[in-house]
Amino acid sequence: QLACPLDLGCHSVKVHSGACKLAPKMSYYDEVEIEDMEYNADEKTYYFSCPCGDRFYITLEELLEGEDIAHCPSCSLILRVIYSMDKLQDFGKSEGAIDVSA
Repeated sequence: QLACPLDLGCHSVKVHSGACKLAPKMSYYDEVEIEDMEYNADEKTYYFSCPCGDRFYITLEELLEGEDIAHCPSCSLILRVIYSMDKLQDFGKSEGAIDVSA
């Protein structure tokens, strides 16, 4: 699980996407369309360059779970990823990230 970027003791940043009433409004470095991010098929992870020199990242699994915040491992900046869940689910099926046998 991802650590709470706001240090409020939450177990996951998903809490801050609307459910956590204690969290202040998050401030994003930027909002980026998923099509503008680089996808690594081996890692099933999307990347986007961060001004600190590292890269923001978010996994396909996190996106499919409704997460939309990409983190930079080297600094405190966060990025909001804009995407269509329908298109992502279709992509997830083609990547084997969604079980279609059920």
